[in-house]
Amino acid sequence: MIGHFIHALWRRIAPISHARAIGVRMGEGCRLIDVTFSTEPYLVTLGNRVSASGTHFETHDGGVWVLRERYPDLDRIAPITVGDNVFIGHGTVILPGVTIGSNVVIGAGAIVSRDIPSDSVAAGVPARVIGTLADYRDKALAEGVMTKALNGRQKREAVLARLAR
Repeated sequence: MIGHFIHALWRRIAPISHARAIGVRMGEGCRLIDVTFSTEPYLVTLGNRVSASGTHFETHDGGVWVLRERYPDLDRIAPITVGDNVFIGHGTVILPGVTIGSNVVIGAGAIVSRDIPSDSVAAGVPARVIGTLADYRDKALAEGVMTKALNGRQKREAVLARLAR
């Protein structure tokens, strides 16, 4: 009980060191917020600059449960690989055997059950490619607001001015 609490606390306050300690291979500049890994975290590889929030990495297929009466020792386990410069939206689940390329945006709530190529945007259940990263960039530049160098008051003014257009 106490060990479970300490493990959960460590996962929350130091998610990168926790992920590495349980076996996740990870590049530099990653951001993990409330991310969970199934029982084989050592099969997960994250590239550089991967951002994930509320994401679950599932390296085994629990569906074999229905086959256990006949095949009691059966497991279906496969690695998950995520390339460089990837954003994974909140609530996403990535299933066994998936490879996500580099320069990819995964929409919130996606269930990623097959490979996603580099330079793409994917969303949905199951996740599918819905556009290119270039299209997403153009839309973000047209509709977005440059806020990262602003203080709270300046950001509020810039956002409200942008939304008033």
